[in-house]
Amino acid sequence: MARSRLIIFDCDGVLVDSEPLAARAYERVYEKHGMPGVHGGIIAQCIGMKQADIIVRIKELTGHQFPAHADSDIWAETKLLFTQSLTPTPGIASFLEKLEGGRCVASSSSVERINHSLAVTGLARFFGDAIYSSSMVKNGKPAPDIFLYAAEKMGARPADCVVIEDSPFGIQGAVAAGMTAIGYTGGGHTYPEHGSRLTAAGAATICADWQEIERYLASLGVDA
Repeated sequence: MARSRLIIFDCDGVLVDSEPLAARAYERVYEKHGMPGVHGGIIAQCIGMKQADIIVRIKELTGHQFPAHADSDIWAETKLLFTQSLTPTPGIASFLEKLEGGRCVASSSSVERINHSLAVTGLARFFGDAIYSSSMVKNGKPAPDIFLYAAEKMGARPADCVVIEDSPFGIQGAVAAGMTAIGYTGGGHTYPEHGSRLTAAGAATICADWQEIERYLASLGVDA
């Protein structure tokens, strides 16, 4: 008999195709505050981080110190773009319709952003309250904290968890938690070295679409 598996989904770039929109939001908000040059190539180096860590990383890369009093501007611009243009990743809804067993979301985004993302794309119904944010733990990805927290809350052993992630930071965190990590490259922000970087971070396999993930999970005994 196949052992029960918990499937842990990242949100941005895995469930929803949000990374290009999020990068545009950062670029617009930094420009608004007189700090140009925060382009997509810079934000690409921050994928998988929570907002506070992204702001620190942008400062390291550009010298721009974002004003703390304006933190809410980033989410306001992001929310506007998500409401207008956010879509689920191709094929995810049908994949979730067929997936049996436990599943949850473990994301670097805030709970508000996760819930909004899932609501506007029609995916909220697949997860209910099983939503976990890095704001709930001490350390964000690549630390394993969020994955261990999600597993504990869901009543699963780390060794029985499969994590689907699109960022090297996320893959590193899942591996550090003792979980199987699948690297997903089906989002709109993918790039030629994406798969190799996820593999280097410790991904057990790389999948470019949900059909590939379905086949890999079947090899682990998961009905999807």
